[in-house]
Amino acid sequence: MTPRNELNQRARGWLRFMWDKATTEDDWSSEGDPHPWWDKTSTAPMCAFPRFDLSETSYALPLLVDQTPAWREVYTRIADELVGRYTTFWAAIDWLTLIGPDPNQGNYPPEWQVWMPEHLRGHYDPPGWTGNGVEPWGLQPDPIAADGNLFFRGFFNLLLSTYSYVSGDDKWERPFQMTGYQNRLFDWTQHSITKFIEDQWSERPQGAHCENTKVWPYCLSAAGLSLQLYDKVFSASSHWVYDRWIDYAKQHFVTRGRGGDIESFAFYYDPLEKVAYTMPDKLAAYGTLAPLFYLYPQAPEFGQELYESGIRQLGWNQRSATFVQAIDDPRWFSLVLMLARELGDVTTENRLASIAEREYGENFFGDDPDRFAWQFGIDEPYPRGQLNGLMILSEVGDKGAWTDVYRGDYRPQFDLPTVEGVDYPILGISEAVNDADTGTLFVSSYAATNASRGQETRWRVSQLPDAASVQVYCGDSLYPDWKVLDNNRIEIDSTVDSHAFRIVWQAADGVHRSDSTATQATQQPARVSSTSRSNTTSYRPAAPPSCACC
Repeated sequence: MTPRNELNQRARGWLRFMWDKATTEDDWSSEGDPHPWWDKTSTAPMCAFPRFDLSETSYALPLLVDQTPAWREVYTRIADELVGRYTTFWAAIDWLTLIGPDPNQGNYPPEWQVWMPEHLRGHYDPPGWTGNGVEPWGLQPDPIAADGNLFFRGFFNLLLSTYSYVSGDDKWERPFQMTGYQNRLFDWTQHSITKFIEDQWSERPQGAHCENTKVWPYCLSAAGLSLQLYDKVFSASSHWVYDRWIDYAKQHFVTRGRGGDIESFAFYYDPLEKVAYTMPDKLAAYGTLAPLFYLYPQAPEFGQELYESGIRQLGWNQRSATFVQAIDDPRWFSLVLMLARELGDVTTENRLASIAEREYGENFFGDDPDRFAWQFGIDEPYPRGQLNGLMILSEVGDKGAWTDVYRGDYRPQFDLPTVEGVDYPILGISEAVNDADTGTLFVSSYAATNASRGQETRWRVSQLPDAASVQVYCGDSLYPDWKVLDNNRIEIDSTVDSHAFRIVWQAADGVHRSDSTATQATQQPARVSSTSRSNTTSYRPAAPPSCACC
C-alpha cells in the first residue's frame, strides 16, 4: 500500500467553510450586496474589497487537489463559483466607483499614512484608491482593458488559471461577460485576458500600474504567477514578460548594502512622481516580504534573498528575541508563516506556529466540528476570509508544495480513474490518488457533516479501463457492497464515516493501465467542455443541491 497523505482536520473544516461560502446564494450585482462573510474589511485601505476574499479563498484549491487528484468535483465547483463572482460589479467596485482623485486626501487616519511617501501626504491618493479617470489616462469603463487596474485582471487571471488547473475543463476559456462602468458589459475569455496582460507588459518593462498611478511588485508578481500557471496548463509561453521584469526590479527596486545584501525592496513605484517608495526603518521588511508569496515560485533564488533580508530585519527567526509585529495585521504574519514552511525555515515556522496557536486560536465554530477558521482575536460574526485563506496554506501540503503547483511537472490525473458523485458536504474525501504503477486507486472518506455520521451513502468511480475486472477492498479485506454501472464505472455503497478503500483497476488481461495512462498524464489534457451553469454578469448562484453530482 502507498503512504497516506490525507487532508488534516483543519483543511477539511476550511474546505467545508469554503463550500458554504461559494455555494450559498448571494447577489454581487450593482443592485445587491455580497453575503457578510465575504471579507471586505481586512488590510485597509489596499485590500478592503470582497474580491480579495475570492482570490485568497482560491489559493488552497490547487494544494488540496494535489493531495486528492482523483477527486476534483468539489474543488471545481468552488472555483467556478469564485470565478463567477469575479465577473460582477462588486468584484470591480473600486474601479467602477472610485473615480478621479480622492477628495478626502487630507483626512486619512495615521495608520494609512505609513503607506505613502512623507512628502506627498495630504495631497496624494492612498494605496487602494484606484483613481479611474485621472490624467493622463482618463475614464476607462472596462476594468480589464485598462491602462491601470493590473491588480484586478492579474488576480482574476490567477483565479482563472487555478480553475483550469483544478478542473481540466474549458468553461472559462469560452466567452463570458465582465461588468464595467455603469453596468456596461465586455466580452472576454481566459485566453484573451492572458494575451492582454502579456501584450501590455511587453510594452512596459516596469509593469502596468494597479491603482493609478502606482506600480506594485506585489500585484505584478500575482499577475506573473497567473501567466506561469497558464503556461503550465496550456503549454504556452507568456511568462517571459515577468522574467524580464525580475531583471528590471533587481536594477530599479532593490537597495543593497556595502556587503551586497538586500536592505530593501520597493513597496511600490509611482512613475509620475518618480518615487520608488520604501517604508521607513523596520517597516521596510514588510515591503520586502510582501510580494514573496507570488514571487518565490517564479524566481526562487531572488526570492530566497528577499526572504532572508526581510526575516533578518524583523528578527522573527531569533528564538531569544522578543516577538514584535510592527504592523498589527495578521495578513503579514500569515504570509511569513506560509513562506517559512515553503522554504523550509523550520525555526521561524515553529516560532510563528506557536504564536498563532496561542494568540489566534483555532475555532471549529463553537461545538460544530465541521467548519474551521481562525478568529485572529477579532470579535465578529464571521471569520476573516482573506486572512484565513492565507493562514490555511500552512496546514496543506509539505515544504515546496506551493512552488510545485506553479513550477513542477504537470501530471494531472484527468485521464485516470476518478471519484465522483460524492454526497458532499455530507461525506468528504480526504485521500483520492491513483498509483498508476500498481493500477490502484486509494480513497479515504470521512464524515464532513458529523451529524450525519453512520448514514448510508454511495459514490462512483469513473474512467475505469474495465469495470468488470475491478476489485474493491476496504482496509485489507475484499469489500462486497458495490456494483458495475457500465464498462467504465462502478458504484460503491458505504456509510458516512472514516473508511479506507482500495480500488484495483487493472484490465481483464492483467495488464495495468499505467503503461498508457502514465504517459498521457504527463501531457496536456484534452479540454473538457463544461455543461455547468452559463456565464452570467449579475451573479446569483443556485442554492447548493443535496448532492454534488446533481
